[in-house]
Amino acid sequence: MEVVIIGNGISGITAARWLRKLSDAHITVISSETEEFFSRTALMYIYMGHMRFEDTKPYEPWFWEKNRITIQKDHVDKVDFKNKNLQLASGKTRSYDKLVLALGSRSNKFGWPGQDLKGVGGLYHYQDLENMEAYSSNLKRAVIVGGGLIGIEMAEMFASRNISVSILVRESDYWNNVLPAEESNMISRHIKKHHIDLKLGVNLQEIIDDGSGTASGVIVKETGETIECGYVGLTAGVSPNVDFLKDTQLNIERGIVVDNHLQTNVPDVYAIGDCAQLSDPQPGRRNIEAIWYTGRMMGEALAQTICGKPRKYNPGHWFNSAKFLDIEYQTYGWVFSERSKKDNEHHFHWR
Repeated sequence: MEVVIIGNGISGITAARWLRKLSDAHITVISSETEEFFSRTALMYIYMGHMRFEDTKPYEPWFWEKNRITIQKDHVDKVDFKNKNLQLASGKTRSYDKLVLALGSRSNKFGWPGQDLKGVGGLYHYQDLENMEAYSSNLKRAVIVGGGLIGIEMAEMFASRNISVSILVRESDYWNNVLPAEESNMISRHIKKHHIDLKLGVNLQEIIDDGSGTASGVIVKETGETIECGYVGLTAGVSPNVDFLKDTQLNIERGIVVDNHLQTNVPDVYAIGDCAQLSDPQPGRRNIEAIWYTGRMMGEALAQTICGKPRKYNPGHWFNSAKFLDIEYQTYGWVFSERSKKDNEHHFHWR
């Protein structure tokens, strides 16, 4: 059996490892991002000097050969589902019996003028880290558009090099669509305490071109204020990285639609991780969850199914963790941004 996995993030690599544990399948992992799997959540620590890139690789280079997992650095341009064939940017082709789409996410862009200028980028791929590094020399100020976890990570990265940072957040408090009011207010205060210019209740209007195709500042929509800067970080969420598949027979809405066995509408094609959209998620769960933990669980569950032991994806209780500068945040079970008891709850305790 020839299994090809597109994407070498946590979901794709977990699937590959469990496929090897459970079968003698020929496994190929294709990615155009990096040669080998690395811990994406550690990107910020590379920039901050706490880790080298090689320190973020959970497995030594010999691991892949020993476990008979072929790693191929290439880009998939086209998928021929009818003939089970992949067209690669290198000019090569690759056939498959089972195809796993672990395509990950891309940073959101909402049509802002100047969003494609040089000196503008997100924080998701290794190439985003390289882009930040390329513009950090002699950088005086950066502006970050959007809150959430990626926004505060990028702010901390710049601040670690004594680069001034402004963050534009449309909400009235940081992450208040997720955190209860008291907690989001505490986070907002904490960010300002770390000398980060947090601007709440505002939106980006435009990124200014310096005349050579490079960002030189932003205009704040509500106030008309111009903030001069040498880098603009776009961290207003992420979306499934599926655009190159939208003209195929694959059922795609926001993400690639899958059933509870992670099977798409195309036979022998599966989707896991950030790019997967569950057609029937568990009550209270979102149909797309771009979370490290869920990607790992999807990879393990899918390997069982491909190896003839069908297993439904069951994420169990929601849990997550994050870090806001020196505050560590963990949640187990649902934590709502509002205090009010939900209709299906018998009891709500607030402390």
